[in-house]
Amino acid sequence: MKIVVLDGHTLNPGDLDWAALQALGECAIHPRTAPTDTVDVAAGAEVLISNKVILNREHITALPALRYIGVTATGYNNVDVVAAREHGIVVTNVPAYSTRSVAQQVFALILEFTHHTGGHSDGVRAGRWSSAPDWSYSDHPLLELDGLTLGIVGYGRIGAAVGAIGAAMGMRVIATPPRTRPLLPDVEAASIDEIFSRSDVISLHCPLTPETRGLVNEARLRSMKSTAFLINTARGPLVDEAALAQALNTGRIAGAGLDVLSTEPPAADNPLLTARNCIITPHLAWATRAARVRLMAVMVENVRAFLNGTPKNVVS
Repeated sequence: MKIVVLDGHTLNPGDLDWAALQALGECAIHPRTAPTDTVDVAAGAEVLISNKVILNREHITALPALRYIGVTATGYNNVDVVAAREHGIVVTNVPAYSTRSVAQQVFALILEFTHHTGGHSDGVRAGRWSSAPDWSYSDHPLLELDGLTLGIVGYGRIGAAVGAIGAAMGMRVIATPPRTRPLLPDVEAASIDEIFSRSDVISLHCPLTPETRGLVNEARLRSMKSTAFLINTARGPLVDEAALAQALNTGRIAGAGLDVLSTEPPAADNPLLTARNCIITPHLAWATRAARVRLMAVMVENVRAFLNGTPKNVVS
């Protein structure tokens, strides 16, 4: 069994062990694979492991030995699942491995806006406290989350975890009602438009679909409170980035905390890179070591289950 990992660096930059996967067959692990090299690198593989490397119809057709694609992520839009199905190739993903880590990142972004911790620390190091006329100072208004409204768009596992943290901090939580699970008792159902008009903090946790692409548009940004913050740790294309940059630069909303952008890495001229009151982190919410340990374990178990004839976490 030839197993090829196309982009192992993101999952394992060196602090995890590939031994469990290597025990399942002849294993070639590539830190990264350029788009032009995908077919050559994957040649002869029966099992392909990909995090973000694109596997389209052309690639799949050019790899006749391929029987299985394991995506080391929850989202699998990098794989043409229709083409895989037509070729009898099983595609699996890894759900729910990063729920707590992403929820934690949401509040890292929120709390940076409420207390400006990084900026104040930089000011102290620059001598601002040492030269201050008083025993304490702040360069920004400090906000308390207790009593504010947290709006969640997409009340799945991560959205529910974010809501629970917000409730524990005294926030009123409103959310779009999910199709497959009930809202927790202290969460109020609300439409998307109600969430945008009523919330002090809006956190996006919905999948990227044709219906949700551009969900955060100029009209919805205009409907937000001028004191509200937008948080996106889901998918970059949920947001019209030009409209968001305009809303930030004109003070239409108070700030945005983003862990995802429409193109990653972003182009140097992405308007959000220079927008006011915009905190951007490099798509790292999922990447705590604990989350990656879980991701590695489930990925290996997915491959093992496939080899045993009982595939699990199948998306195609």
